[in-house]
Amino acid sequence: MVRLLYIEDEVDIGKWVTKNLQEKGYEVEWNQSGEGVDSYLSNVDLVILDVMLPGLDGFSLGKRIKHAKQTLPILMLSARTAIEDKIEGLRFADDYVTKPFHPDELSARIEVLLRRFSKSDERIDIQHLTINTKDLQIFNRETGTEILLTGKQYHLFQYFLRHLNQILTKEQIYEAVWGEDFLEGDKTLMVHIRYLREKLEKDPAKPVIIETIRGIGYRVKK
Repeated sequence: MVRLLYIEDEVDIGKWVTKNLQEKGYEVEWNQSGEGVDSYLSNVDLVILDVMLPGLDGFSLGKRIKHAKQTLPILMLSARTAIEDKIEGLRFADDYVTKPFHPDELSARIEVLLRRFSKSDERIDIQHLTINTKDLQIFNRETGTEILLTGKQYHLFQYFLRHLNQILTKEQIYEAVWGEDFLEGDKTLMVHIRYLREKLEKDPAKPVIIETIRGIGYRVKK
């Protein structure tokens, strides 16, 4: 059974959404705040998260969740419809649904995310690399050797794999991987990209796997 962590402080909405999801066969853990959320992350398949919460707001909580477990899909469910809010949410979340919504739409979006993230056990071939995305084993097909990454390199490359073919800004990447706001002029991301290229690229001076998009950020193309 698919297990969902649902964080919503409005009781009427929380009861209604929980009831609908349970009727569709999901196991739902409904919390009215983000308190103690870390204890659930290893036991759920997807997080549904409201923005307006007591204590830590949904944006801050979502960033913390994604930083702790990048492979856990997050669906934002909010009455805030401003484009600025949607952009803020989609910097870390995997979908953003505005209230009011139909329960069938919500379950359909949940299924889309579950299918997307269930591909984590598939193989991805990029240039000379073969990547098992379930545990991020990376092999150089030409030499037959495994390429080992450090913890931060792992999170950084995993973020790229989750957003294949997408141009990602430096701000998006830094906030997702480090869980902090990006400060212009900070060289941390650039240094980690350089180290990652040294391990992954045939010629780190002429990268073809992690592309630099001038003035914006980076992209990994399949």
